[in-house]
Amino acid sequence: MDNSQYQRLRELREKIDDIDLELLRLLQRRLEIAKEIGRTKTEACQQPLDISREREVIEHILEHNADAFPREGLTAIWGEIISACRDVQRPSRVGYLGPETTFTHMAAVRFFGSAPDFIPLRNITEIFEEVERGRTDFGVIPIENSVEGTVALALDGLFDFKVKVCGEIYLPISHDLLNQSGRMDRIRRILSHPHALAQCRRWLQRNLPAVPTEEVVSTAQAARWAAVDPSVAAIASPLAARTYNLRIISRHIEDFAGNTTRFLVLGHECPRPTGNDKTSLLLSLEDRPGSLFNLLEPLARRGINLTKIQSRPVKDQPWRYLFYVDIAGHIEDQIIEDGIGAIRGGCSFLEWLGSYPMGEMAEPSCKS
Repeated sequence: MDNSQYQRLRELREKIDDIDLELLRLLQRRLEIAKEIGRTKTEACQQPLDISREREVIEHILEHNADAFPREGLTAIWGEIISACRDVQRPSRVGYLGPETTFTHMAAVRFFGSAPDFIPLRNITEIFEEVERGRTDFGVIPIENSVEGTVALALDGLFDFKVKVCGEIYLPISHDLLNQSGRMDRIRRILSHPHALAQCRRWLQRNLPAVPTEEVVSTAQAARWAAVDPSVAAIASPLAARTYNLRIISRHIEDFAGNTTRFLVLGHECPRPTGNDKTSLLLSLEDRPGSLFNLLEPLARRGINLTKIQSRPVKDQPWRYLFYVDIAGHIEDQIIEDGIGAIRGGCSFLEWLGSYPMGEMAEPSCKS
């Protein structure tokens, strides 16, 4: 680099420094306004989290950006700005299926940003308990996976506990093979959660057929074990590799591309309509011919899109089933209110679980 090039580089870096300081001043100003909003919300007995408003802010930014700045980066930046400003109004406690670096943890951070206090919990039932009793403000649970299907304990919790569904996250599930050395010939055991092992079975049979696998309670626990035992490899997330200082032997070893898990956000209040919402119901039908048709027909007649229906047996009442139902729309939409009213008479039990903005389906990771 000659002297003129060095001088030009220095001038450009000085401009970047000036822009960074201006950004800092604007962020500080935004934070002060957020504090005032927080005081106003407190006086009005409103919680800091306003999912509908936060989505409006990001969509407004993306609209004005016109693809000049990379969309994914801009969304991440504004998500963290919003998270910090929300947290200064009142810090939130978010329970998730621990330990740290599980996919549920990743989903929680994607939804809330990194500012809240994230509380790792032992199981799905404990997440429901902590939210219901107010020991955490929110909880994040897996509800279904595109390969493994519905999580039964999550459906049970929606029936057993008084909480509301106030959001959803779709997270592409990418499994990496990790160990200390980054070398496949050092592996003597492979550890992971049973679902992760099942989702990578074919890859393991092709590439490491002689290496035994062992089930542990989470992908994060597998990564922690690999961090202290050089003979152990873990199937876990890229976040686990960074957190536990492990090397990635092979990326995306899951057998099916597009493997995605849907997570629900639990709380006590549901956001207002955004125009792109989903409503979740839990119901039980009268035991008579045509009862399922009588549930579906009024919804179809009104043009209401039924996006999911899942049955679950009631444990203490043999041969009685609950149905978990998702429909497109918000409980405050007149057509949804009318549709629910029309099916209520044919149900022996019907509970509104929540209405919330539809989660954005992220692009799945590409296979390497």
